[in-house]
Amino acid sequence: MNYDYMIMQMKTIMMDMFYEHKYILESNKIPEGDKQIFNRILNAKATDIDLINSLKTLSKMLYLYYNKPAILLIDEYDVPIQSAYVEGYYENAMKFLKSFYNTTFKDNPYLEKTVLTGVSRVAKESIFSGANNFVVYTVLDNEFANDFGITEEEMDKVIKDFDIEDKKNQIKEWYDGYKIGNVEGIYNPWSILNYLSRRELIPYWVNTSSNDLIKMTLKNSTTVKEKIERLLNDEAVEVQINLETIIVGIEDKEENIWGLMLQTGYLKVVETVNISEGIYKVKIPNYEIKELFKGIVRDWFRNKVIGNDLTSILKDLIELNLKEYEKKFKVLVNEMFSYMDVGKNAAENFYHAFVLGMLVGLKDTYYVNSNRESGFGRYDIMLEPKVKNGNCFIMEFKVMENIEEKTIEDTLENAKKQIEDRGYESNLRERGFTNIIKMVYAFNGKDVEMRVY
Repeated sequence: MNYDYMIMQMKTIMMDMFYEHKYILESNKIPEGDKQIFNRILNAKATDIDLINSLKTLSKMLYLYYNKPAILLIDEYDVPIQSAYVEGYYENAMKFLKSFYNTTFKDNPYLEKTVLTGVSRVAKESIFSGANNFVVYTVLDNEFANDFGITEEEMDKVIKDFDIEDKKNQIKEWYDGYKIGNVEGIYNPWSILNYLSRRELIPYWVNTSSNDLIKMTLKNSTTVKEKIERLLNDEAVEVQINLETIIVGIEDKEENIWGLMLQTGYLKVVETVNISEGIYKVKIPNYEIKELFKGIVRDWFRNKVIGNDLTSILKDLIELNLKEYEKKFKVLVNEMFSYMDVGKNAAENFYHAFVLGMLVGLKDTYYVNSNRESGFGRYDIMLEPKVKNGNCFIMEFKVMENIEEKTIEDTLENAKKQIEDRGYESNLRERGFTNIIKMVYAFNGKDVEMRVY
């Protein structure tokens, strides 16, 4: 949260690490002065210099004790940097971390090898200026590509061992889709482990703490919204990518934002356009990440719509004042879409996320479900009341397609037909709900029509 807490946490981490090796203090191989430093760190009395030198000190003492150099592994090395930027103490944090890392790595004869892993490649000049012998492997490199996640072959064994063959296609849709170097079909290991534990197809990885910087950059950027709409429509979007993350001002340059999103797993490269200029075509890798982008759109919505407008429209919906609801909804769409500069070809998923963001305000009285299976398909949105005699709502969204649909009425009819043909209401009726309202929305750019039946 702030610089003081960061230092406190660093001292705690070092206390734990030094405690694991407290047997060193019994050795006569260790100079008395180093033992005094060791005890200061162990007893939470470390000075700033002690803390900056702590890893070098420990590697030296281990070297003297075992007569061989140590191997140092650091995971999530970039998270303190990102947190400092998001929370507003970047300059102070960088002064410390530069000294800490450079003291640890530069001219340290007590280390055999160091491996750092993280979700972004922080530019060397910003933190590792004194250590120039790093070899960096990114998501675009072939070496170690199999080690970034669970491969297709490994996943086939997991599916067999856990007896979940019937869920194979759904698991693939949710958590597969990554491409590392030339290796395709990489699964997100964190999400797979959570799924195997809970057996629920829901977002896991996108709820982790490493997303704060991503959300901040997208929230403050006005240049990426149109491309996110296209990504939500499963399009491949051509972008320029900078793989060295320059944290300060990252939201000001689009190539930095796309680079961060690629490296943190929100996008995958599907085509190299111009490698010398860093131009690639990218897509959303899987359904889990698509849910994240929908959440971003919902956040844009909630940041714009406040107060009685939203309360009023939701009240009209649940009380079935549907003519009034439709009228207010059209006004809301017009105002919001003017703000977002939505073109005629905006993704169906964009409109879906827009309405879903609005309906989150009903979470105290309704279960707001999205893209769940029911009947022979997946509905867009279902509102299930938390009391059995309440009104249920099934909502389907369609974007007018000029080739097949001559009028917006054709689009409405297709949406209605989809609800009926795929039996979306069957799940509700099986559980005893009888008051089911089916609503179809047809969008054509900033124009919207709605039908209720």
